[in-house]
Amino acid sequence: MDYHADDNPMTSAEQLAAHDTRAAAEAFHAIACDDGVGDEMRLSAAEQLAALGSPAAAQACLAIARDDNVGDEVRLSAAELLPAHTP
Repeated sequence: MDYHADDNPMTSAEQLAAHDTRAAAEAFHAIACDDGVGDEMRLSAAEQLAALGSPAAAQACLAIARDDNVGDEVRLSAAELLPAHTP
């Protein structure tokens, strides 16, 4: 499998998920917690973490929900996703 640095990070993480879920979870977590990427991409990464069953989903959702620089709708969506993935 060929990964390119200039690819969309979500696309790369999704491709990785098919081969190494642990590495994909780390990639999704990094995206979800990165305030340098768009709000929707951060939320999508948190949702992918949740879909993988990763315990890091709760931490990612919390990071998004607490970030005042994230739009209100995305923060609310992250907060709504949080209870389902809090241990």
